[in-house]
Amino acid sequence: MRICRFTTGDDPRFGLVDGAGEKIAEISGDPLYTRIELTGETFEVADVRLLAPVIPRSKVIAVGRNYADHAAEMGTDVPAEPMLFLIPNTSVCGPGDPVVIPAALTQEVSYEAELAVVIGRMCKDVAAEDAQSVIFGYTVANDVTARDLQRGDGQWARAKGMDTFTPLGPWIETDLDVSDLSVRSRIDGEVRQDGTTADMVHGIGAVIAHASAAFTLLPGDVILTGTPAGVGRVEPGQRVEAEVEGIGVLENIFVSDADDEGTD
Repeated sequence: MRICRFTTGDDPRFGLVDGAGEKIAEISGDPLYTRIELTGETFEVADVRLLAPVIPRSKVIAVGRNYADHAAEMGTDVPAEPMLFLIPNTSVCGPGDPVVIPAALTQEVSYEAELAVVIGRMCKDVAAEDAQSVIFGYTVANDVTARDLQRGDGQWARAKGMDTFTPLGPWIETDLDVSDLSVRSRIDGEVRQDGTTADMVHGIGAVIAHASAAFTLLPGDVILTGTPAGVGRVEPGQRVEAEVEGIGVLENIFVSDADDEGTD
């Protein structure tokens, strides 16, 4: 089942997307908290604006260096345990939204295509083998990073957490075997990353067990599971696509906030 969040110019709505990704059947309420019931209204995907499929009410948890090839290209070791960091929920944006680079803060921004996990119920101390029972579904993420701030700050809060730096979408897939899915990114149509979830150092069960040992997980929390090799710099004006097999393509244009400055 594919669940999207969308608008026709009014308040956000939720819907079920067909297998072709072309039609939406509207449902009532937020499916994370209410039973899924069809309203009877249908829409063409091309006629609506897709929004981030979930806006975490609590947190985004990300896993660093969870692909050995990416750790190697960054000149770092693979952590013995999942290396977790938090991203504020205010960094989330949706498919088609501009990713805004604050020119006064960073001059080196990069993309990271990732599989994202959406938590479906409140939980704590989840065993790795029970992780599937707390997962609502999966979506695509781009873990945008200001590399200069990441190096200079000594921690990753600003580098990963600025407004619009966590695009999610295009929808949530609730029924998916994520053991071996391709994870790709493209800049202006050119492939930059081409990996597979089978190469995760720490699997999703282990990540959820590790995270839930430290934090209570809440419905709508999002876990970013790491990125394969091939990350690099993106410039204002470039279009970045992050794609996970079985889910879809998340596309965003990167812009500089300096472009919005008026002239006298």
